[in-house]
Amino acid sequence: MRILVGLTVTAVTAAAAAYAFSPRGTPPLQPTRVAVERMHINTLARSAGGLVAGGEGGHILYSADQGRHWRDAGMAAQRHALITQIVFAGNRTGIAVGHEGWILRSEDGGASWQEVAFDADGGEPLMSVARLPAGQWLAVGAFGRVMRSDDDGRHWQKISLAGVEDRHLNRIVGAPDEHHWLIVGERGLVLRSDDGGQNWRTTPPFYNGSFYGAIALGQDDWLVYGMRGHVYRSTADAGSEPQWTQVPLPATASLFGSARTPEGHLLLAGQNGMVFDSADDGRHFTVARGGARATFTDLLRSPDGWLLASDIGLTLKTAQFANAANAIPPAGAGRPASGAPQ
Repeated sequence: MRILVGLTVTAVTAAAAAYAFSPRGTPPLQPTRVAVERMHINTLARSAGGLVAGGEGGHILYSADQGRHWRDAGMAAQRHALITQIVFAGNRTGIAVGHEGWILRSEDGGASWQEVAFDADGGEPLMSVARLPAGQWLAVGAFGRVMRSDDDGRHWQKISLAGVEDRHLNRIVGAPDEHHWLIVGERGLVLRSDDGGQNWRTTPPFYNGSFYGAIALGQDDWLVYGMRGHVYRSTADAGSEPQWTQVPLPATASLFGSARTPEGHLLLAGQNGMVFDSADDGRHFTVARGGARATFTDLLRSPDGWLLASDIGLTLKTAQFANAANAIPPAGAGRPASGAPQ
């Protein structure tokens, strides 16, 4: 009996050992999900390959299905500097800029990125970037920093623009004709170019606060927007200096992003979850959305609606924004621009 029990225990032990050390496959792990609804996202862009977003912690995100799912883009060098803007040159070549003078380049529509510049000693933040029609890239940023690339974004050198001094440059924007450009920034700075960004001149000041963005309305007509909801619209005769007129908004909120709808409306987005809608090319605005705690930083049309980037995450608005075609102009519309910030 004792022999039988011993043999049984030995057999069970051997079987357990064989199972413990036997090769067996590991169950597949669930794919990692990027929590875009909780990340600070500054910029949205569309490339020939998909949609791209960038923001906190040096994250650049890529979506191949129009924003329904996102993944971290491949990066040769991961930094933790804030990404401020991503721009594509109408194809799969893109440039991303950020804090500490960080510049990255993509050749596959944003699926992967290579670092081409970074200032480890804490360089000035770069805020905006654009590809000029002659082929150069121009990046602008804090304390008057301007960088230019003559080889499609592979190498960069610092340049100076007259009249900038140490003011922050927040955005560079081109008109559809590719000849007319604006750079807007701190203390009401507006720089104009009429030759595709090769030469720049300072616009006579008409506001002392900061501008964060601009929209081209025509060949040389613009809408600029920024601090505490200040919006100005320009009109110009051929060869003359534009005249700027303030456009009142129905609510006060600093504005950071803009877009044009398929119907031709202008949208401005910013603090307090505000989105303003204009159906008459920026002459009057109504509230299309408001009352949220998010600060919207960018917006982009997708097949499912509008993607809204903010300091608390990326959201999708599936319904259309309010139609402002029959909006009543707010009181005081069209008053001349004043010089004092408010």
